[in-house]
Amino acid sequence: MSKRDYYEVLGVERGAAEGDIKKSYRRMAMKYHPDRNPDDQTAEANFKEVKEAYEVLSNKQKRATYDQHGHAAFEQGGMGAGGFRGDASGFSDAFGDVFGDIFGAGGRRGGRSNVYRGADLRYELSLTLEQAVKGDSATISFPTTAKCGTCEGDGAKPGTSRKTCGTCNGVGQVRAQQGFFSVQQTCPKCRGAGTVVESPCADCSGSGQIREEKTLSVKVPAGVDQGDRIRLGGEGEAGQNGGPAGDLYVEIRVKRHEIFERDGANLHCEVPISFATAALGGQLKVPTLEGEVNLKVPAGTQSGNVFRLRGKGVKPVRGGSIGDLYCAVDVEIPVKLTSKQEKLLESFQDSLSKGGDKHRPRAQSWADSVKRFLKGMTS
Repeated sequence: MSKRDYYEVLGVERGAAEGDIKKSYRRMAMKYHPDRNPDDQTAEANFKEVKEAYEVLSNKQKRATYDQHGHAAFEQGGMGAGGFRGDASGFSDAFGDVFGDIFGAGGRRGGRSNVYRGADLRYELSLTLEQAVKGDSATISFPTTAKCGTCEGDGAKPGTSRKTCGTCNGVGQVRAQQGFFSVQQTCPKCRGAGTVVESPCADCSGSGQIREEKTLSVKVPAGVDQGDRIRLGGEGEAGQNGGPAGDLYVEIRVKRHEIFERDGANLHCEVPISFATAALGGQLKVPTLEGEVNLKVPAGTQSGNVFRLRGKGVKPVRGGSIGDLYCAVDVEIPVKLTSKQEKLLESFQDSLSKGGDKHRPRAQSWADSVKRFLKGMTS
């Protein structure tokens, strides 16, 4: 039975670059791998065919010979494609080169580093609006891991030392045979450290780390907002085997304010005013984060009107101009009227009616809209 063209097997053009050939081999070998296709003889045959094609096309000398003479160059005493033929020798090298990153070997020789950076931590800091806007300092406490002071993070009892792991001979990794594959794995005894503790430290039980409650002072810059984070480098959990500590991220949570709502650099508030002030106009005192200021309310102000006080907002922590304060007025309707007040209001209402629609332009506009709507429904 004649063999398929190696380029066709890998699905690449004859002039394909080495990287494209390797990428195609990776994809197709994973597709037809026997472990992924148990009891599928066709997949196994395709897998061997793909491997044979790659061994030729990934070698510059073999590829040049194949391009010139085709399959005949590797038959009956030729160079040899290095196919399976019941022999898996040399396959682990090709596997480590192409699939090492998938299974953890990474094509490395002599093990991997056993130094690990400590984990990052997150702390939620609750602030008032005033603290967030003006800046403040806060003392926080949180549980974390730290280097054991008794053994200085070594894990061994003082006066003793760690020993080379007998399982991996200090490499930190061992090889396991899985079918055709030789897989490099973390040593189960030393967990990748390459050394073991025979006489563990009593305070940390050989881990080199202890749990503790850490207390820190955090400076909160002015202008921080909900969700902002303050990074404290090296204040996270301790690293392992001499690795650096992680970082602590303090995440800002701003409490709800009874008067103001913040929107970026701007502040918003609602100001109740009396019916008489809305109708006649007047001066109001409104609060800001810097104290009270006067707000002029013109005559005829309607409920919901918004007044802008420039520069009375927040200066953002990342720079920029100070925001504004927006005051939305809410006309308050009087309640629990006395008989005398009710009569005065009735008299006032009568006087408004005699003036026609000029005193209530919005009501008249709304009434006209209702008439047009109802007329449209009946037409």
